[in-house]
Amino acid sequence: MTSLTWTQWTRSKIITLVVFMAAVVFTAVACTSGNQAAEAGIAPEKVTDYLFTVLSADRTAYTRHVVGRLTVLEGVENEKGVVNAEATEFWEENNGVPLPAQMFRLGAELGSEGGELTYGLISTWYINDAHAPKGEFEENGITEVEATAEPYKGYQEIGGQRYFSAMYPDIAVAPACVSCHNAHPVHQERYPDKVFELDEVMGAVVINLPIADS
Repeated sequence: MTSLTWTQWTRSKIITLVVFMAAVVFTAVACTSGNQAAEAGIAPEKVTDYLFTVLSADRTAYTRHVVGRLTVLEGVENEKGVVNAEATEFWEENNGVPLPAQMFRLGAELGSEGGELTYGLISTWYINDAHAPKGEFEENGITEVEATAEPYKGYQEIGGQRYFSAMYPDIAVAPACVSCHNAHPVHQERYPDKVFELDEVMGAVVINLPIADS
């Protein structure tokens, strides 16, 4: 597929999620407003849980049922592949398919357009420098999440805006997750002794939900 085709596909996939996000963010803000309407609102912790469920399901489906069916995964032949295409970091230049982490980032970029709600991936073993933990909250959180495979949540301030932030374990849910990551040249250079296995925590999904002052 062409770059334009993938962009259009991603945009159509993310539009429902964006609408959902807008609704739950409005509800989360109402939760902190201190008026009677807040009684019917949803706690920020539940909002981020709901968002993570949607994000995780969409990413898992893409990994298993799109990337997992391709014949080549980041330069490595996929014996179970049935679609003659490659999932590669350089998908635009090589007429390939975005890696799961790249597709997730494409959605995050579209989803954050015009708003303060953000989400993304971080890891101790990051390949893309943009996925490195940033700030005290993420540095503490990634250590906790990778050690316990449990969510890490709390409030923080970013650029003068108060957020409820939540980090969830990013699990290797399909063979394509580990094969693509382990075979990546940057991973092999930076972390030669780190070999991911199926069902292992590879990092975290972080969601930053803007909260209005009460």
